[in-house]
Amino acid sequence: MSPHISLSQEPGPIGVFDSGYGGLTILRQIRNAMPQYDYLYLGDNARAPYGTRSFDVVYEFTLQAVRYLFQQGCHLVILGCNTASAKALRTIQQHDLPEIDSHRRVLGIIRPTVECIGGISRTGHVGILATQGTVRSRTYELEIGKLYPSMSVTSLGCPMWVSLVENNEHLSPGADYFVRERIDKILEMDPEIDCLILGCTHFPLLMPKISKYVPSGIGVVSQGKYVADSLRDYLCRHADMEGRLTRNGTMRFLTTEQAEAFQENAKVFLSSPLEAQRVFLK
Repeated sequence: MSPHISLSQEPGPIGVFDSGYGGLTILRQIRNAMPQYDYLYLGDNARAPYGTRSFDVVYEFTLQAVRYLFQQGCHLVILGCNTASAKALRTIQQHDLPEIDSHRRVLGIIRPTVECIGGISRTGHVGILATQGTVRSRTYELEIGKLYPSMSVTSLGCPMWVSLVENNEHLSPGADYFVRERIDKILEMDPEIDCLILGCTHFPLLMPKISKYVPSGIGVVSQGKYVADSLRDYLCRHADMEGRLTRNGTMRFLTTEQAEAFQENAKVFLSSPLEAQRVFLK
């Protein structure tokens, strides 16, 4: 889409984008907090996962998705994906939005997650459990360093956790080993950690196992609630954007994968049936 192509200025839904299914946990929490708005979810499932891809490729794919959601009438898009938030958000905000439409907004999920830890951690030692791609990006360390420069941050990749969720094995007895091993490992790396951030949108589905193995006195931060609270606050402070959102309480789902496959797998994340439409990004 050229920056010169006209976009509709009529009110539209809130767009939520993820490379796959994890962003559905963000959408679920946002909709629980603000059910009055319309939502349009786009999953780039055909090209997932993003975590192993380069910064340039993640940026290119994320920008394609953002432009598509703008074309569908969204004035506000949430990147419900840690990898996209880490590798593409800043460039899109600073470089692309002024050319596409300076009144539209793209927000990420890392900053709202980081903002909450000041009221949770007492020791100033925070752990990040995330995908390898998010860990390598060091985005959490950078964001925490801006807000809380004295905090100590330890990050650890959890390569098996996404597979457990996507294969619907996250509640199986076999998942216990992989969850416990990573929790033990990060607490061994820094025994003073008293706050663990789940830096992947798949990980909330593992919460029953995580809660089982995290010692008492250590807070676990799951992103959805904090992103929803932050978005609600954002809309209260930006009446102009709030006025560009439609309010019919609807949800629509788009995927770059076969619609039937998306509908089947998405049930794990939303706990309810849905209908999806296949689209193509370019």
